[in-house]
Amino acid sequence: MNEPESRDDLAQADDRVIAVAFRYSLIALLSIALLAALIYGVSTFRDQRAPELADAPRADLQRLLRDEAAPAPPAAGYRDIATESGIDFVHLNGATGERLLPETMGGGVAVFDYDGDGYPDLLFVNSGHWPDSDAPAVDTLRLYRNDGSGRFDEVTAEVGLAGDHGYGMGVAVGDVDGDGRDDVLLTAVGRNRLFLNRTDGFVDGTAEAGVAGGEGTWSSSAGFFDADGDGDLDLFVVNYVEWSRATDYEVDYRLTGIGRAYGPPTNFAGTQPYYYVNDGSGRFVERGREAGLHVLNPATGAAVGKGLALIPVDLDNDGDLDLVVANDTVRNFAFINDGNGIFEEQGTLLGLGYDRNGHATGAMGIDAAEVDGALAIGIGNFANEMSSLYLGRGGAFADEAIGRGIGAPSRAVLTFGLLFYDYDLDGRPDFLQANGHVEDEINTVQSSQTHSQSAQLFWNCGTGCAQTFVQVSTEDIGDLARPVVGRGAAYGDIDGDGQLEILITQIGGAPLLLKAQEAAGNWLRIALDGAPGNPHGIGGAIEIEYGGAVQRQSIMPTRSYLSQVEPVVTFGLGKAAAAGRVTVTWPDGLRQEIGALEAGRLHRIRRP
Repeated sequence: MNEPESRDDLAQADDRVIAVAFRYSLIALLSIALLAALIYGVSTFRDQRAPELADAPRADLQRLLRDEAAPAPPAAGYRDIATESGIDFVHLNGATGERLLPETMGGGVAVFDYDGDGYPDLLFVNSGHWPDSDAPAVDTLRLYRNDGSGRFDEVTAEVGLAGDHGYGMGVAVGDVDGDGRDDVLLTAVGRNRLFLNRTDGFVDGTAEAGVAGGEGTWSSSAGFFDADGDGDLDLFVVNYVEWSRATDYEVDYRLTGIGRAYGPPTNFAGTQPYYYVNDGSGRFVERGREAGLHVLNPATGAAVGKGLALIPVDLDNDGDLDLVVANDTVRNFAFINDGNGIFEEQGTLLGLGYDRNGHATGAMGIDAAEVDGALAIGIGNFANEMSSLYLGRGGAFADEAIGRGIGAPSRAVLTFGLLFYDYDLDGRPDFLQANGHVEDEINTVQSSQTHSQSAQLFWNCGTGCAQTFVQVSTEDIGDLARPVVGRGAAYGDIDGDGQLEILITQIGGAPLLLKAQEAAGNWLRIALDGAPGNPHGIGGAIEIEYGGAVQRQSIMPTRSYLSQVEPVVTFGLGKAAAAGRVTVTWPDGLRQEIGALEAGRLHRIRRP
């Protein structure tokens, strides 16, 4: 069935309604302000805002709404160092003009230490050519080894990862067989691949592990975590839509002025995820249906999910990891874990299923952090849809994106990867979005949208500001403002200076490796040395106390979109010279209290 309007077009009508409502609201606001000025003019009190409100038609709306006393966001001054650091990867999507949906959705990146030398390495996922192409095959994976200084050497063939491993999408990293080395799962359009990390390089262990999935399945994001509390890492793989080239042509999505275009997932059937339970040796059994992870439409019995990203996170504070899945154009899922790896979907009940207006969104990437003492779930959405920022209190979540300062600016872009991290090391998590449209000719039909888009960085102003997050101006974020067709986003401290470098991948282009200018705050970093089967302590939580403040973070590489961050946490300390007390809650619930840790270094904490 053809659809003459895109999701962007449908949102324009909503924009017009909002614009009309805004004009009437502004008129009412001005009337109230003038009346207030008259009243205050004959009293002993003066409203200092009245002159500005009287001049409202010439004032910037954001300036009217924000707290004028709020400090300006610190500049980030990011510089792209990819080329000078030795990164020569360029993503290939294999597009030849057919406009097949997967061509606009890949590829991820992982930051992990594959050789155990203490320095984070970089693994990029390529999509490549379609199987029937006559073009020369390309490597689906490209691995770059960190020499310790933040410079990289490409070692893909040297370590056994070279080759065409299918049309790649995303990546997950974890030690599946308990040998202390991180293994790699590649998700793809078609069968997935698992590469086991041996002392002499990687070997394909897909068949033995049993994690290939279906030949016709399109897998997107994936993550390793201990779902059932038995000490080894299980695997959750999110699948997108039922897709084939024939189905894509049958849908034949078109836009006026463009012709055949990259269509939304609304015309493709949903899918079920894969949930692989590890038997302790690196062999897996798929138990998605038995574990309660299959969501069906009660009216049709069809699969509901159209998943693009996930994050394992303890939603109900009971000590085990639950799952939040970002679904594209259908409600998001929140799977509550009973502690034994059996789940119940409660997304709508918890307030995570829909946005603040009760609508399903075009959800892409996801991340979680603690904001103002509450668990925050951020989800990047489609163009003309605000990003969602769900804050949890009392067991329920509410989308507070508008009130927290992210809503309005995020509506103008299409967001894929997103991250919470502390760019200025002041002790508060900031918010980053990697943006880029799916349609390369979108500007032809919608002048407000472009294919390449700048990323957005929001500074966390803290509890004393009218809005928690304040967008950092494009002039103050350096090369982060460079328009790209952004997809995956990840971070890691590649040179050991305590500040996180940011990676943003893009469709059909080179990634950005972004280094920030030196931040004013102090820092400390913590890595966990866990038990065999989970050597990084994935799922562990770390709490630090310093200068009367408390921070909490978790070891969770799986976040953002199709990507993995380093399994190390970085705490900004502001002016504090040390953390007075550190408490580690290991994945099995064991609590370990540690004394003061000094700033300016990486601390490794071994499980007792």
